Amino acid sequence: MLRLPPFEYQPARSGEEAAMLLARYGADALPVSGGTDLYANMKQRLFTPKVLVGLRPIADLHFIAYNEVTGLTLGALATLTEVSESDVVRKYYPALAHAASVISTPQLRNVGTIGGNVCLDTRCNYYNQNLDWRKALDFCMKKDGDICRVAPGSPKCVAINSSDTAPVLQVYGARVVLRGPAGTRELDMGEFFLNDGMVAWARRPDEIVVKIVVPPPEAGTRSAYRKLRLRNSFDFPILGVAAALTIDPSGTCRAARIVLNAVAPKPMEVPEAARALVGSRLEPEAIAAAADAAFAVGRPLDNASSTIPYRKRMVRVFAQRVLEDIANSS
Repeated sequence: MLRLPPFEYQPARSGEEAAMLLARYGADALPVSGGTDLYANMKQRLFTPKVLVGLRPIADLHFIAYNEVTGLTLGALATLTEVSESDVVRKYYPALAHAASVISTPQLRNVGTIGGNVCLDTRCNYYNQNLDWRKALDFCMKKDGDICRVAPGSPKCVAINSSDTAPVLQVYGARVVLRGPAGTRELDMGEFFLNDGMVAWARRPDEIVVKIVVPPPEAGTRSAYRKLRLRNSFDFPILGVAAALTIDPSGTCRAARIVLNAVAPKPMEVPEAARALVGSRLEPEAIAAAADAAFAVGRPLDNASSTIPYRKRMVRVFAQRVLEDIANSS
């Protein structure tokens, strides 16, 4: 049985106190809310913090709010179940509600938070293993080793982003609000993620995510999300495709955003796919051209379950299915 390493739990009552505690303990501390991913990684000795700063007591980070001017605001401690079942999320941001609903299991969605899912640690076949397994392989670049086992010649880690909500929030144009000792700052979702499996986010060690702000959808916005995973009952994605399109009354696509996930250390936007759709009426030819553009830039590596050729083929298939979902919706 894998057991947690010893640690001290320090509950915070406010975002300011959490930032202060993280700054005080420095590299010895990590924030925790639901802990559904963190505790599992600690059991595998991927993280061994001496102090966990508990965010769950921070009541003012546990909310979901919407108005027509500012859009949707998600407190970082809103659970994935609450996001997936929220009436306003389902009405105005259906792809986000769906993405949250297909994460893990009902029990873990009841505990896991939207802030935690956005900050999900990057994953890799060679990293997410127990200590003895990793030691036998002489470790990897992301933890205790010197080289990337997936791409030995790579100067950086290529572990993948496996958050289901991140690509959807990105196509909606969301922004992440962070709180640190110096105050708050906002980052566009595309800027929040970094293309490095070891340094996955622009969040500083003494900062926490306090909320996520999503602008109100334009009239005619349609969205969808598709997730490829080995076990349909529950699993991390080995490919995710999110899309949001703005369709005018004539049925013409005026704007589009398509984001791939689980193929790189960060969600990967595909502007070439968007360009193939803008000005079209989502004819099969336009959808096929957009799926081809996604296929061209989606380059899975040997860092997740299933084979590279299969995951590569599924980029085109799932991009096409997502766009067909949108074309067939009203």
